[in-house]
Amino acid sequence: DHHVNYGSGSGLQDRVAFVNSDPSQYDASIRLADLQVSDTGTYQCRVKKNTVAVHEVIVTVQEKPATPQCWTEGELIEGGSILLRCYSR
Repeated sequence: DHHVNYGSGSGLQDRVAFVNSDPSQYDASIRLADLQVSDTGTYQCRVKKNTVAVHEVIVTVQEKPATPQCWTEGELIEGGSILLRCYSR
């Protein structure tokens, strides 16, 4: 029926749109912009003609890793020992 049901409180209203301006032309693909971890979920495509056909796709959005913080411990002298440390959330 040419519309997207966003679900309650999903925040998708301004970030999702049909790829093809007329989904009745056999392409009801959608594009999600500015993906967020909270967009993880089950998405459905419902096609209504004489009957209703439903296909579900599970989307898992992973969080971008934080930039690691790295440093050395110990003296940088020939023959000495140092410890290389790296930490990331």
